[in-house]
Amino acid sequence: MSVRAVLFDAGHTLLECDYGALTAAIAAQGGAVSVASVTEAERRARARLDAEQAAQPTRARTGAGRYLHYLLEHLGIAGDAERAAVTAWRRGFNLPIGLCHRADPHAVAALACLRTAGMVTGVISNSNGSVRAALAAAGLLPYLDFVIDSTVVGIAKPDPRVFRLGLKEAQVDAAEAVYVGDAYHVDVVGSRAVGMTGVLFDPGGVCGARDCAVAASLPAAAALALG
Repeated sequence: MSVRAVLFDAGHTLLECDYGALTAAIAAQGGAVSVASVTEAERRARARLDAEQAAQPTRARTGAGRYLHYLLEHLGIAGDAERAAVTAWRRGFNLPIGLCHRADPHAVAALACLRTAGMVTGVISNSNGSVRAALAAAGLLPYLDFVIDSTVVGIAKPDPRVFRLGLKEAQVDAAEAVYVGDAYHVDVVGSRAVGMTGVLFDPGGVCGARDCAVAASLPAAAALALG
């Protein structure tokens, strides 16, 4: 079947992390960091966390602090005080949306290209109920046919049911849909479990070789979907 729908993750895919704000918060704790170094560390932290979440959880790997722990560890910052300060800052930053509040620089162009080609476009996101507002504030909502927020529907990726909700909204069969996201196990493996084609969004090239299509930019992801 030909592709009729291209669906996306929101945070770290259509919505970019505010690396400038994150860098400033870490630098305020004495870290000798740059936007480039923080960007790489953040991307590596997400890739590491995704791999861990795919494995059977253990007591040593549980807790909400792993993401920032891994990020700061990659930057060579291991102090408890620094970690606690950055964690507290992140918890209070730009509530309720958080760090991913800006459109990826190429998001509008990629979504417009897909819609011009006749594709249904939508979002399936693990979020806290704020993803629609975040997409609206970033100017992306007009380019989307629907938005599914895990908190609103009560199902989170990689549960196959949330991908099936997306297919129902798009009114397409799984073989006619592509899903683009930044987390290999949550997004690619999750969407493939229901028969969709998964594309890994990896602009930093930190995820290594994978058994799926990999896109370094959203226009590249759109091109892969369109064939």
